[in-house]
Amino acid sequence: MEFPVQTANPAKVETACLVVPVFKDGELLPAAAKLDNASERLIGQLIERGDFEATLGNVLMVPFAPGLNTDRLMLVGLGERGKCQEGAFRKAVDAAFTAIAPLPAEDVAVAFTDVPVADRGCDWKARMVAEATHRAVYRFDDFKSEKAPAPRLEKVTLLISEQGDADAARRGAHVGDAIGQGVATTRTLGNLPGNVCTPSYLAERAERLAAESGGELTAEILDEAALEELGAHSLLSVGRGSAEPSRLIVMRYQGAEEADEAPHLLVGKGITFDTGGISLKPGEGMDEMKFDMCGAASVFGTVTSVLAIKPRINLVAIVAAAENMPDGRATKPGDIIQTLKGLSVEVLNTDAEGRLVLCDALTYAERFEPASVVDIATLTGAAIIALGHHATGLLSNDDDLALDILDAGETAWDRAWHLPLWDEYQEQLSSNFADLANIGGRPAGTITAACFLSRFADKFPWAHLDIAGTAWTSGKQKGASGRPVGLLTQYLLDREADGEVEVEVADD
Repeated sequence: MEFPVQTANPAKVETACLVVPVFKDGELLPAAAKLDNASERLIGQLIERGDFEATLGNVLMVPFAPGLNTDRLMLVGLGERGKCQEGAFRKAVDAAFTAIAPLPAEDVAVAFTDVPVADRGCDWKARMVAEATHRAVYRFDDFKSEKAPAPRLEKVTLLISEQGDADAARRGAHVGDAIGQGVATTRTLGNLPGNVCTPSYLAERAERLAAESGGELTAEILDEAALEELGAHSLLSVGRGSAEPSRLIVMRYQGAEEADEAPHLLVGKGITFDTGGISLKPGEGMDEMKFDMCGAASVFGTVTSVLAIKPRINLVAIVAAAENMPDGRATKPGDIIQTLKGLSVEVLNTDAEGRLVLCDALTYAERFEPASVVDIATLTGAAIIALGHHATGLLSNDDDLALDILDAGETAWDRAWHLPLWDEYQEQLSSNFADLANIGGRPAGTITAACFLSRFADKFPWAHLDIAGTAWTSGKQKGASGRPVGLLTQYLLDREADGEVEVEVADD
């Protein structure tokens, strides 16, 4: 997808469709005003006659626009001017590209950078346009014998009213394009069925991603023999009941000027299918447990975005991959397992398996002496009860890290909410027979799951993102969402910016 920037008079732009955002008050934005003048007040008349009501997300396609060089003119409602904040802006942009995607149009031009959004510059608005484009054209029909026509859109021109905003728009579009690619990668991995997307498949994808990176990414795969020798018995215990072998996948990106600069780590839960094991889940809705590897998928997606943006940081991405199945060899409730860290765990519920693979991955992360570690997991149904499907749950042992992640989520509009990680909750994990139990009962299930992980993250600043409510959508529109690739990518870009500030201060 191309996202060129153009500052010429929008009335002279040659395109298949020209997209114009409009507020309900009828006062036209700069690009819209120029188009209105050039088209003998076409836009103004449509509004005045009531042919178009500029409610938020409302779209009107005008198939012929006299006086303009576009084949089509599309009006998109922004709603009330005083209520135009980030969410409203994104809703309008999504509505526009949802309408554009089915058109037989290879190129469109949009004037969304004109829209005033408090505290958001041209770069942010251009980024949101690029991300929305990728969302709209995404399709997953790999297994359909009859495929719907693929979207033809290849180029989205960003119309800029102020010449001084052009560079910012280019930067924003570049980041949005990269994040859009990463989100698409994550959605596809999440949408793949469990009989295709296995731990071995994820390992092969990592190796292929590294091979195609031109040397910018390396991949190391630890198979079950290597994990056994390492002592990662907790991770291995989860896959004991499956014919699919478990894997620990490690991808490394070296972008910092100093090769030994402390890396930032992303750790993804990669349970490629979760039956619950011996603690078997109900059959209804179990098909959606192919999405239990969406934490891992978001790590792959973020690595994809990073390779496109090439920030000057060091990154290590770890995926703990296993399939949780019931079998004669499967872990049983009451079993006690030994973790890589040396702590023993009494498994009271085999359906609380995500923390069992992540704890060994977090211990493995210690060897990289990381600047920060963020794990991402579809960990608890309790997160959905607490936060619904809008916010990702965030827990951390470092308040500064938590604030950095919250800020990144606000910028990316991929938001998280900070939950407490108080010592009092740790008591719920007490076991009569081992160092700790793998569950803490029904109360505060999301928090006690993070408490479990915190026992294995005591050597570095660490944050946990519970994406059980945000990683996929159920119902008629069932499918992976691609979250939180936007948040994670923004977090890493912010760390690059922090490093540049530190260097400038040191130079002074």
